[in-house]
Amino acid sequence: MENLDLNLLTALDVLLDEASVTGAARRLRLSPSAMSRTLTRLRSTTGDPLLVRAGRHLVPTPYAVNIRERVHVLTQDVQDVLRPRHGELDLKALDRTFTLRANEGFLNIVAAPLVTTILKEAPRVRLRFAPKPDKDALPLREGQLDLEIGVRGTSAPEIRSRLLFRDMFVGVARVGHVLFLDEDISIARYAACGHVATSRRGTFRGPVDDALEQLGYQRTVSVVVPGFPDALEIVRQSDLVTHVPRSCLAGFSKADAAISRLRLFQLPIKTPEIAISAMWHPRLDADPAHHWLRDIVQTVCREVLDC
Repeated sequence: MENLDLNLLTALDVLLDEASVTGAARRLRLSPSAMSRTLTRLRSTTGDPLLVRAGRHLVPTPYAVNIRERVHVLTQDVQDVLRPRHGELDLKALDRTFTLRANEGFLNIVAAPLVTTILKEAPRVRLRFAPKPDKDALPLREGQLDLEIGVRGTSAPEIRSRLLFRDMFVGVARVGHVLFLDEDISIARYAACGHVATSRRGTFRGPVDDALEQLGYQRTVSVVVPGFPDALEIVRQSDLVTHVPRSCLAGFSKADAAISRLRLFQLPIKTPEIAISAMWHPRLDADPAHHWLRDIVQTVCREVLDC
């Protein structure tokens, strides 16, 4: 068994179908002499003549007749395993659960249209949205997650990624805030406000503090919350200000009662651009269903966020 050549299985399938060394050689693009040597090897391996002369033709032995259908099925199974058939995904019949991990701000904007689009194309697919307490790649490595949405980390170099969109921070305060008494929002006036910071780890310092410090300013962070929606709600009902990714305010221009008392503004300082990507483990790279999922996520992001 250690020296078993699976190419013999394909040759045997064609030989039994053609019942001709010449015909089998033509189909496999071999010379008749090479096909004849292969038949000799098959006879030695199976211990049966397989095809024997009857006048000018070859006829199968009883053993060959008995195994012909099994050999054909086995050959097809081996080909399916070794050469996955891409592009034959039946979305209507796809019965699978996908687990995605993203922060709350992203889900608030993208989850509903994503679910609608996916279920329209693949009604038997189930989606599980997992919480995102950190950027640990272990759940991707262990197969607990199919796809993660967020900023690419540096701790797992094997993880594959696809850029979904580029984001940037914008400032947000309630309508009527004293910050807007002068349309020219200076760094000093911005830094003098009380701030709401967003951090999953509960830290009071972030990119805004680094940018302010380089210019000789310091702000006062009064509240730290884990998610951007929490920060927006606090700002809406207080004199504090915050900053969030622009994508979190994708529906800001609409008459949405939940954010109708909020006003966004351009930060008076420069902060790093935010590159939001879809990330997955290489084991799923060639999977047709997962490839479809990645395409859907990217398409929905571009439509919803107009990017």
